Amino acid sequence: MSFHEVRFPTAISRGAQGGPERRTDVVVLGSGHEERNARWADSRRTYNAGYGVKSLDDLHAVVAFFEERRGRLYGFRWRDHFDFRSCPPQQAVTAADQTIGSGTGAITTFQLVKTYGSSFAPWVREIKKPVAGTVRVAVAGVEKTLGTQFTVDAATGVVTFLAGHVPAGGQTVTAGFEFDVPVRFDADRLEISLSGFQHGVIPNIPIVEVRR
Repeated sequence: MSFHEVRFPTAISRGAQGGPERRTDVVVLGSGHEERNARWADSRRTYNAGYGVKSLDDLHAVVAFFEERRGRLYGFRWRDHFDFRSCPPQQAVTAADQTIGSGTGAITTFQLVKTYGSSFAPWVREIKKPVAGTVRVAVAGVEKTLGTQFTVDAATGVVTFLAGHVPAGGQTVTAGFEFDVPVRFDADRLEISLSGFQHGVIPNIPIVEVRR
């Protein structure tokens, strides 16, 4: 899939609106009871970047970014300011934030994940776009050193343990990180009225998560 490893301007995405979306079929029976079926196993996030545009310079930056991505053709990174860390957004990342696997003595690679919920039906989200330099990893509670004991692919979210540092059988592997959402523009045309913008009309700039 065509993807550019570049982040949408964060000053604009900070003011955007959006969040997770799920697709559920609900059938109301004659008795009034319901049958519900989840069509998607995973949620998908959608945003409107127009809410973050506050000036003509912001509009110019968005148009330039849109043109470089060729509209919907190339995906890019997006900072979701409501959810961009392995922990709550106002807390500090630690190497114990998320459990990403258990060692066997032979498995060398682990996918970064973030788990939502705990008691009833936790949902595990694969994190494919960690922010370089933010990933911290621990094995059995002992933090490891990036570059010496493990590496991280910032384009896929895969953690690889180096020779001599592979987690032993039964050892819990945890991680903490910041991450971006892989997205694309959800339109091949931007319709922006300068007069409308000057009178407070919010431009429609749809963004949708790309499932990788």
